[in-house]
Amino acid sequence: MASIKELKEKVARSCQILAMEGQFDGILGHVSVRIDENKMLIRCRGPKEKGLLYTTPDDIKIVDFDGNGEFLEEHKPPNELPVHGEIYKVRKNVNCVVHSHPPEAVICSISNIPLKPIIGAFNIPAARMAREGIPLFEHSYLITKPEQAQEMIKVMGERDVVLLRGHGITVTGMSIEEATVQALTLNQLAKTTLKAVKSGFEPVEIPPEDFKDLPDLGTQFNAQLNWNYLEHKLFKLLA
Repeated sequence: MASIKELKEKVARSCQILAMEGQFDGILGHVSVRIDENKMLIRCRGPKEKGLLYTTPDDIKIVDFDGNGEFLEEHKPPNELPVHGEIYKVRKNVNCVVHSHPPEAVICSISNIPLKPIIGAFNIPAARMAREGIPLFEHSYLITKPEQAQEMIKVMGERDVVLLRGHGITVTGMSIEEATVQALTLNQLAKTTLKAVKSGFEPVEIPPEDFKDLPDLGTQFNAQLNWNYLEHKLFKLLA
């Protein structure tokens, strides 16, 4: 099992990768990871905040699912901490939560553009995600109260993703790598959908029979290999 130090480094890396890929605009957004039955590591904000792209392990703090924890005086957990804590309370199989604000997904949410399975082998995880259905949470407010997060979770059901109208996305995973890549997969679907709509043509869903030849390639391929690529890309960017 990974140490707290290793998990802090990986949460920080997730924040950097998602910022690099346009999921975070400046200082807004957060990633967390479960560390036991009632505590998590979560990206907090300090007085010398430089934005998600420049997250360091020192920005990642331990809190319980209600936001209580030991902080250095200068750090503060995100206002939308209930997004994370309430999910961990009811979804025991979830070990990581990403809450981000990708512009393309937000545009689709406010334009009533559904994210359908219009792509196939181009991005198999996105095709399968769309086929399973992407729930839409109709409210656009900050989710700062447990009851608001619980309403979001009801809409989300057992899905790994939920689109928040005029706000962003919430994505879960069994690992930091999986949740990070799933967030990027969701927005890749949104990007492709927007381009298709802007072309002036109605996007056509791929035939249902094609899915028998679009297998789930597994976490190692879908998450870990993509994570390795993104991590290398980040190192090159920040070198």
